[in-house]
Amino acid sequence: MITRRDMLSAAASATAMATLPYAAPARAAMPPTGKQAAGWYRYKIGSFEVTVATDGIARFKMAEDHVINIKLDAVNAALAEVFMEKDIMTTPYNPVAVNTGSNLLVIDTGTGEANYKKSNGVGGQFITNLAASGIDRSAVDTVIISHYHGDHINGLLMADNSLTYPNAEILVPAAEHKYWMDDGEMSRASAGRIATNFKNIRRVFNADVIKRVRTYEWGKEVVPGITAHGTSGHTPGHTSYVIASGSEQVYVQSDVTHVPFLFVRHPDWHAFYDQDGAMAEATRRKVYDMLAAEKLRVQGFHYPFPSLAHVEKDGSGYRYIPVPWNPTI
Repeated sequence: MITRRDMLSAAASATAMATLPYAAPARAAMPPTGKQAAGWYRYKIGSFEVTVATDGIARFKMAEDHVINIKLDAVNAALAEVFMEKDIMTTPYNPVAVNTGSNLLVIDTGTGEANYKKSNGVGGQFITNLAASGIDRSAVDTVIISHYHGDHINGLLMADNSLTYPNAEILVPAAEHKYWMDDGEMSRASAGRIATNFKNIRRVFNADVIKRVRTYEWGKEVVPGITAHGTSGHTPGHTSYVIASGSEQVYVQSDVTHVPFLFVRHPDWHAFYDQDGAMAEATRRKVYDMLAAEKLRVQGFHYPFPSLAHVEKDGSGYRYIPVPWNPTI
């Protein structure tokens, strides 16, 4: 039985406790981690499993002629429209791995381990992120190359020039290989970017790489379920792909456009990367009209990670809509 004395005693105790100073809960200090999470994303095309493993980015001051037919002021205005910094180009790199059930393959190789060391991990991340996704580079049996620019082929070699994919066959576009391996074309190349690219290609395609190379033709399956499509202009033999399994497809556009926040929105802009600007624009419009009409998903090498999107017509250009992140496969 609670008496009046008990009640008065309890009230007095509560009053005394209320007058005590507040004691904050103990907190353990933790320094910032200073490290980004591994960058990979996985989705299905029918029974095929696609893994996008980012190679990181490049970030650099934009040259006056980065877009050769448009003034830099207009380019900066386009960057401002998407809340990006003036005079700065940020270029993502996103190669993919595809497990078809019969083949474990990589489409393009990124900038390579040597760039990982040179850039302090900002670029050259592909094999690190591929490993984080559970894919051993030694298990890759096929490497498919879309074209011979360094951000697509340099990853064929490790920093010590050994093979990144020691057990893989290397499949390359016949038209691209013919052009860049032609000594006459190399001798006629203009000084600057094209001549430098020839030199880098001859470095990458050393004896160990060359003996693993097999060419493929446009309009045919490179491996079952992956068909090559000629998309010239960016380079003479530039190639894109349709990955198809069951009723599902995705279009791997390689470099039909460079970064979408400029060149999808403005397909008439000619980046200095494009070897034939007029042809690259015609190819871009043809491909993007098809993507919009067929509502076909596109995997863009230079799209922001994880670089999977839909596109639609938007005035004289196009608009890209990232595919929502899916927590399951």
